[in-house]
Amino acid sequence: MTTEQTAEFTSGHSEEYAPEHSPRLHWAQHVPDVYKAMLRLDAAARKGLDPKLNELVKIRASQLNHCAFCLDMHTKDALAAGESVERIIQLGAWEESRHFYTERELAAIELTEAVTVLTDGFVPDEVYEKAAKHFEEAELAQLIAAITVINAWNRFGVTCRMVPGHYTAGQHQ
Repeated sequence: MTTEQTAEFTSGHSEEYAPEHSPRLHWAQHVPDVYKAMLRLDAAARKGLDPKLNELVKIRASQLNHCAFCLDMHTKDALAAGESVERIIQLGAWEESRHFYTERELAAIELTEAVTVLTDGFVPDEVYEKAAKHFEEAELAQLIAAITVINAWNRFGVTCRMVPGHYTAGQHQ
């Protein structure tokens, strides 16, 4: 965090925030072809998906994967896409806040969790079938692609300790 940002965050407060960590590795600089391929894959995966739904999926996967960089990016992009602060905040407790989301969104969120966590080593049939009821096959394939791609981005972000707080909405779209 820059000195100006620290001053902005701490104005009116007597306590200082913790210092910003440094990234472990600027991976995209070392493997630019992989980075460019990921950008193309990301663009292809989100084609045809509702932008708000796409951001909800990215936020939920990033919450589960503890990727602060992606949480910063996708909450900002969700807000820019017209998503409400309230729905973004409630996403971490969606099972108890179901009334904030449509059945279609809930199916996508639940599928996101199943694909991201893979606790049992597979996506449960009932989760997949619920998503299949709300999405046509082509759109379901897009949704699965979007979930898979954000999980890949999260792995880069968490492993390389990418630093949140510097992203501007729409910067990478």
